[in-house]
Amino acid sequence: MISINQRIADELGVRPQQVDATVQLLDDGATVPFIARYRKEVTGSLDDTQLRQLDERLRYLRELEERRATILKSIDEQGKLSDELKGDILNAENKTQLEDLYLPYKPKRRTKGQIAIEAGLEPLALGLLNNQQQDPTMVAHDFINTDNGIADEKAALEGAKYILMEKFAENAKLLAQLREYLWENGLVKSQVVAGKEKEGDKYKDYFEFNEPLKAIPSHRALAIFRGRNEGILQLSIVPNTSLLEDEKASNPCEGMIAKIHDVQMTGTAASEWFTTVIRWTWRVKLQSHMETELFSRIREAAEGAAIEVFSQNLKNLLMAAPAGNKTTIGLDPGLRTGVKVTVVDGTGKLLHHGTIFPHPPQNAWDKSIRSLAAIAAQCKAELVSIGNGTGSRETDKLVGELMKKHPELKLKKIMVNEAGASIYSASEFAAKEFPDLDVSLRGAVSIARRLQDPLAELVKIEPKAIGVGQYQHDVSQVQLARSLDAVVEDCVNTVGVDLNTASAPLLARVSGLNQTLARNIVSYRDSNGRFTSREQLKKVERLGPKAFEQAAGFLRILEGENPLDRSAVHPEAYPVVEKIVAQSSKPVEQLLGDASYLKTLQAANYTDEKFGIPTVTDILKELEKPGRDPRGEFKTAEFKEGVESIKDLKPGMVLEGVISNVTNFGAFVDIGVHHNGLVHVSHMTDKFVSDPMDVVKAGDIVKVKVLEIDTQRNRIALTMRMSDPVEPGTSNNKAKPAPSGGNKSRGSHQRQSRNKQAPVANSAFGDALAAALKKK
Repeated sequence: MISINQRIADELGVRPQQVDATVQLLDDGATVPFIARYRKEVTGSLDDTQLRQLDERLRYLRELEERRATILKSIDEQGKLSDELKGDILNAENKTQLEDLYLPYKPKRRTKGQIAIEAGLEPLALGLLNNQQQDPTMVAHDFINTDNGIADEKAALEGAKYILMEKFAENAKLLAQLREYLWENGLVKSQVVAGKEKEGDKYKDYFEFNEPLKAIPSHRALAIFRGRNEGILQLSIVPNTSLLEDEKASNPCEGMIAKIHDVQMTGTAASEWFTTVIRWTWRVKLQSHMETELFSRIREAAEGAAIEVFSQNLKNLLMAAPAGNKTTIGLDPGLRTGVKVTVVDGTGKLLHHGTIFPHPPQNAWDKSIRSLAAIAAQCKAELVSIGNGTGSRETDKLVGELMKKHPELKLKKIMVNEAGASIYSASEFAAKEFPDLDVSLRGAVSIARRLQDPLAELVKIEPKAIGVGQYQHDVSQVQLARSLDAVVEDCVNTVGVDLNTASAPLLARVSGLNQTLARNIVSYRDSNGRFTSREQLKKVERLGPKAFEQAAGFLRILEGENPLDRSAVHPEAYPVVEKIVAQSSKPVEQLLGDASYLKTLQAANYTDEKFGIPTVTDILKELEKPGRDPRGEFKTAEFKEGVESIKDLKPGMVLEGVISNVTNFGAFVDIGVHHNGLVHVSHMTDKFVSDPMDVVKAGDIVKVKVLEIDTQRNRIALTMRMSDPVEPGTSNNKAKPAPSGGNKSRGSHQRQSRNKQAPVANSAFGDALAAALKKK
């Protein structure tokens, strides 16, 4: 049996020494971002993706070893651990194989087979199996025993049947063969539960549905599982008999059971009885077991795909370009309840708050413009951030008129995704930050800040509440949370954090820190003023050497005592920079940003036993652009004037929009009408696309054309191929609604009044559109 580290090395295609070193670092408490950035010599330059994969596999394989030890101990205590069985257990490569081998020895409730054995029927069962030419009824006569409850031959054969059923069903080799056969040749069959047709109309596509087991896409798998959970659908896995040369042949799974146990189904005196035993073994013992296991396999794969989609969307959203440290007006749109107004300065500090009522029933349009103009002038605002919830286009129109009437203000308006704003506004952190501010106004603050720096603001919200996934409520919440937390951690540490302005939630995501240390840093900052050096971190309560090592390189001090403190150069590597300074005779201040000079330096000239070429190369790049932000250039989409609701759309209309979410079947686009439109994967480019994320990502600005509008269902079909024809009569069609796989514009807990945005991910709708959109 190969070691865990060797196995991981083989799977990742790297050297065992790289895995050994990385595992040691992880076990010593190092984080993935720290290892990826500052321990390249140790790991052989494994990147963050490889390190995440290594970390996940290490967790799984260690759990596997723990289970293996438990199983070996249990069987050994029963006195049944043969050398052959021990070898099989030691060589089992996954948890499924382990559990198959353990099945015959696993403590279980008293079964009918065990009762039959206790009644003395095991010799009858094994005798018939070993000599199938015997007449079962005649042989069974000798086992009649009224004291043991065996009244006649029929009762004896019934007990023997249960003994063989359990024997056959607990064969690890058979289970592996059945599992593989059904995976390759099985069909997932979905049917509506009788009487649930009307209630489950949104699952109509799955009322009579089947698809090859191994080919079903993740979004369809999760859709049918949700339908089953809601009591609408019943699912089964059946062999694909169309693959058989003779479709009238017996069930192939029953044939496999017979073959592996050398049972003759014809031509023997016992064949009729054995046919019954085999059929019962499959239908009673194994079919449901295989269905449960294979459905779990499908669900695991589907959940993995859904989590990956969510993770990628979240990463792209978090890494969206910031507008920068500019005074910003945040508007949380509302109709009857008014538009909540806040102003924050370049550091996110609240300067002003209030409410205006430009929309019905108050209709204080002109007064609202005057109020906003006065606020903008007084606070010297540069940006206006408008949340994209209910009333957003009406509010956008208001700000547009404000800008026309007051060009001297030089305002720029941007509509932002307000997903999760209500989650933040009701959070404990928001309550501590703004104890005297109304919940709705806190949301407006968040809307303003997320324009300034999406990453810094969104880390205050539980990742899954941001709402850029598909079926996130149907997947393993533990795995989802672990994956999303890793994404947030990687993004925060990739960008770096300003030690003097960062909030506690942002600091808590820095490598080596946690919520307690983050609060302690903020408390120290409040008591002692801004940090002037990274070394001051060592004075923070409970922040020891290990935490400092892990965190220091990711924390920035923009105007500190040491210019290197604003860079990603780790304090432990400052001696390398000192060597460069000594050789160049230039002070650090002049060296920083002098790309032309730094490009002439050879990394090999500054290496030593601790810092190799990879680290020195990184240092030289960082010195060229110290503290550079890896996020892209800030851009915004321009929504079309006069197109403010789904009723304003017409087939053929070309619009600009923002990708709000990418799923396995397409991308949802915010075109400014409160309902996201769907660009199906088949309408993204003229080339075949297997993964929509190869074409677009969340936050991209795209040009789309309207193909179809269903105002009743609030469905919008879009295309990114401008040459796609628009057929007449495609507006206001009567397509059936489909189950939602996503969540609304402010996350799953938002107020009902906000639930106006189209579902973020909608698998059945995607499938329906896939058919509807193939009008090429």
